[in-house]
Parts: sequence; C-alpha cells; structure tokens
Amino acid sequence: MARWVALLRGVNVNGITIKSADLAALFRERGYDDVRTVLASGNVVFTADGTGTLKADVERALRDRFGYDAWIVLVPHDDLAAIVDGFPFPSAEDRHDYVLFGSDDAALDDLLADLELDESVERVARGSGVVYWSCPKGSSTDTVFAKRAGAARFKRTTTTRNANTLRKLL
Repeated sequence: MARWVALLRGVNVNGITIKSADLAALFRERGYDDVRTVLASGNVVFTADGTGTLKADVERALRDRFGYDAWIVLVPHDDLAAIVDGFPFPSAEDRHDYVLFGSDDAALDDLLADLELDESVERVARGSGVVYWSCPKGSSTDTVFAKRAGAARFKRTTTTRNANTLRKLL
C-alpha cells in the first residue's frame, strides 16, 4: 500500500462545488484507505494499492459523481516533503509561495519556454515534476507567469497549490 496525494484541478471555483465530506466519501467508496481531505480546494491524502490505473479511476469517479471534466495530479506522499523543502526562493511576508504540479514534464517545459519575467515581481524555477513560483500577494492571477499557467493548454496537466496548503498535506 502506498500513500498518495490527489490534487484536483478547478474544485470549488467556476461553479464546480464539491464538499470535502462528499469528496472523502467518494475516495472511500472506491476502496481507498486512510482518506483525509485538506481545505476545500480539492486536496485528498489517501492510501491505495498499485498505481497503474489510480489516476484514471479517480478522474472517472469524479466525473461520474460530480458531473464535471475532472483532472488530477497524483503525488506520492513521500515526495511531498522534499518538494516543499526544495522551494528555492526566500519567503517574505509580502509574497505568496506556490508550487505548480504537473502530470506531464513536456507541458512543464512548455510552460517555461521563452518566458520573460520581471524577477523583481515574480520568480519561477523548475523542479522535479513541479515549477516553483513566488509572486507578490494579491497578484496570483495577473502576473506574466500566472497568465501563462492559466492558459487552456495547461488545464489538463497542471494544478497549483500554495506552499502553506502543501505543509498541511504532510
């Protein structure tokens, strides 16, 4: 049995509302153990056998139950601490620290290709399966990187979490 973190994209925004209790119940009904949801933004920690069809099973179950085009990024729970510890930029009270997770390395590379940033505003760095991002508070939707990451072509393969949320998943 392996411990996993499922990061759902687009939950409790744009009219897609899923209560944490309903989300946890779905995972339990699928036969997953030790299910725990964190915050109301689509974060589930759980234990499951195997990995081969896990992502497809969860996405299909979400689509069937909640009626939306669901995409998730699965992260081995053991890898999460290293991802959080690997954040390469200094934290500051006037900034938000984010990690963008990807299920496709090529998409992450495309996300960063030819990206011209003002590093006095925001900083990004590639990690293993992630992109680290630091931006001023209040600007997480209007910076150069935010606009690129929000493009439709990255919708199916990426999702972003605040570093504080990630610490709660550990």
